[in-house]
Amino acid sequence: MKRFLLGVLAGVIIAGVSVVVLFFASLKLADRTPSIPDRFLLAIRLQGGIPEVSSTSLPFPGLEGQTALTVVELYRILHGAASDKRVAGIFLVPAGVQTGWGKLDEVRDGIAAVRAANKPVYVWLQSPAMRDYYLAAGADKVFVAPEDLVDVKGLRVEATFLKGTLDKLGVRVEIETAGRYKDAGDAVTRTTLSPESREALDALLDGIYARLTGALAEGRGKTPDEIRALLDNGPYVAPKAVEAGLVDGLMYERQARDALAEAAGVDQNDVVTARRYLDAGANAPGRRAKRVAVLVAQGDILRSSPDGLFTQDQSITPRAMARVIRTITQTDSISGVILRVDSPGGDAAASDEILSELKSLAQKKPLVISMSDVAASGGYYISMTGDPVIAYPGTITGSIGVIYGKVNIRGLYEKLGLSAEILKRGANADIDSPLTAMTPEAKRKLREGVEFIYDGFLKRVAEGRKKKVEEIAPFAEGRVWLGSDAESRGLVDELGGLTVALGKLRERAGISADEPLRLVVYPERKSLFQQLMQRDDEAVEAAPFSARRALLREAGPGVAPWLAGGMLRSMPYRIEIR
Repeated sequence: MKRFLLGVLAGVIIAGVSVVVLFFASLKLADRTPSIPDRFLLAIRLQGGIPEVSSTSLPFPGLEGQTALTVVELYRILHGAASDKRVAGIFLVPAGVQTGWGKLDEVRDGIAAVRAANKPVYVWLQSPAMRDYYLAAGADKVFVAPEDLVDVKGLRVEATFLKGTLDKLGVRVEIETAGRYKDAGDAVTRTTLSPESREALDALLDGIYARLTGALAEGRGKTPDEIRALLDNGPYVAPKAVEAGLVDGLMYERQARDALAEAAGVDQNDVVTARRYLDAGANAPGRRAKRVAVLVAQGDILRSSPDGLFTQDQSITPRAMARVIRTITQTDSISGVILRVDSPGGDAAASDEILSELKSLAQKKPLVISMSDVAASGGYYISMTGDPVIAYPGTITGSIGVIYGKVNIRGLYEKLGLSAEILKRGANADIDSPLTAMTPEAKRKLREGVEFIYDGFLKRVAEGRKKKVEEIAPFAEGRVWLGSDAESRGLVDELGGLTVALGKLRERAGISADEPLRLVVYPERKSLFQQLMQRDDEAVEAAPFSARRALLREAGPGVAPWLAGGMLRSMPYRIEIR
């Protein structure tokens, strides 16, 4: 037995030492700059989401390359490739891309920059849906496998209503809102779309569809009407897609890549992945390049963060933003800041605190706002620093309104045979109790709070847009707008992505058009070791509420603020146009 225990102990020690040795060896290997050919094809694979901030850095060879490319990384890759003489062409493989139409436009802008440099871009698709095909249509050639399906058939929005289910359970949700279109509560208080919701969603769908068909028509050499007719006839088996002119040929991935190599005049084996290109420098500017901070505000706006390991970048809190802003402010080498907003909003008070911090930043550094897929409600609110606001045509923005919701589960208690009594001191002490309905006086008090916050929202927007409240009010009421509609109504200044935002920042910072820029993303990417060792004060404070934190972490975009409670500047629904 003694020998057995000694053997187990020795095995544990050897395994531990081996793990440590492998860990530090991986760190050393990760620090090496990879070599790349003098002339090559750049292969870019896109799958799933395109985050604004990268996840935790994993220092193990093979695993690092599995992390999703961020918006800024794709910008560096594509615009770097356009001017890099070593890059002969781009081979793009989108497969199940799940991101918003704003980020898709950012990638399309990068593809256009490469093509403008007279470098071919070929795309190979795998059972493409509309997002994949939207990216592909901006390329020179599009290919699919001979037995594949091209799933292009238009767009749709689906709305689910829970009131019928809640009625069966004996649960009632009471909602107070400011703004006719602020209809987040409709999912739990109605069984169909309200006229206002239908109007807003139809406008969003029409706007995205018009842009989609126009882009596909331009890319495929057809008219928008022809594209609409083709989408009405979709989806297509691969041979039919070729006949319809939606794709250029039937090839397997290797064959399509070899065809690009032949067109670009390079060896078919000289292929460099996007991550390897980044690690090798991606045609990076020199050390003397002006440094520009890209401050990312991504996720729900909360008073304190529910996040744990690997999820620290999915919420925006005043304390975290203040820390990052302080770092940027104290870094003298930072010449200007791009605020990248990708948020459906959230807590009203937290939004106001964050806006205050951003206004302070704007007094010290030139600032430009760049809206991503979503910058609505609280996400729009924090953009109102008074600085230029740039949005993509497909950005979902606006939603200037306030909402408060309360659940009454007294009926569920009765169905389950549960009983409860409430003792109180103070007429409205039970105003937020889940076991009582709101009294007329309670509704009046909540209405007073909602209207107060809504009036403040209008004032902040009017200040930020340098307009009168009366000019903003008609476009508020909680209505969501596409970036193109917001621009025509004066809610944003200009349409475009990072290129336009950086051009505007050059003007404000006095940086010449030919001077190179180095983009530095904040919050900075943390290593696995830093994540394991960091002490998050907000997480420590919230530690006793671990179950609640777990719910917040798993709830997904737009839901976490509801679980946190309070008055909300949050989007009226989670919109995904498929």
